[in-house]
Amino acid sequence: MANQPLHGLTIAVTRPREQAMQMMQRIKQAGGVPLLFPLLEITAIEDTDALNGQIARLGQFNLAIFISPNAVHYGIAAIRASGELPQQLKIATVGQGSAKALRESGISNIIAPAERFDSEGLLVLPELQNVSGWRVMIFRGDGGRELLGNTLRARGATVEYVSCYRRSKPQHDKSVLLAAEPDAIIVTSSEALGYLWQMLNDNDRAALRNTALFVPHARIAGLAREQGWPQVHVTASGDDGMFSALITWAGQRLKGEAGLNR
Repeated sequence: MANQPLHGLTIAVTRPREQAMQMMQRIKQAGGVPLLFPLLEITAIEDTDALNGQIARLGQFNLAIFISPNAVHYGIAAIRASGELPQQLKIATVGQGSAKALRESGISNIIAPAERFDSEGLLVLPELQNVSGWRVMIFRGDGGRELLGNTLRARGATVEYVSCYRRSKPQHDKSVLLAAEPDAIIVTSSEALGYLWQMLNDNDRAALRNTALFVPHARIAGLAREQGWPQVHVTASGDDGMFSALITWAGQRLKGEAGLNR
């Protein structure tokens, strides 16, 4: 089974449907049984007047920050629907997934962390220290953390948030997840983890107690441990980091089972 390191393992993928397909395919190719159970739904905003109005003023700004791959997808599409990115505009993002999406959109010279992939990681970069007088647009979903904007304002920048997509909770039958008895669950945001916890009762949580939870950030892991998940694995960023962690975990699990059978 060397070429199928996830053989027989059921792994629930809770990312939004459009973003889950690549990971689902990789799990299947590795012999695993992927279960699509999206905990967030991503859609375009319905009223685009405010978005288009902000984009029309983008030429007056120094920096545009894209919070997520979804922000890149919806934000860049909206920008290009009305023209092109202003040449003087600096582009930044917080994670490697978003940086990859920007590069695939034909954008280079991206300001992004090389180690810690979050707002804190972006804020420590030298390029964002002397921003007094800058005008900054932050492209994101409807709502989210305010740390990035608040810190840049404290450094003297003018900050404007741009809502370019919507996040919502899909209607789910939790019995689908429970009946699958997943060996592992992938959760990539605190919001999704909170939604999962809300839909489970005490009996459900007990049933999932031995399920390994894979998350890409220490902040999500902290919330998971507060909720009481006993097996929390923090992975490296992106699909590659997540998949590598799954393979390592599966190998260790197999060794443990082999030891018990001796």
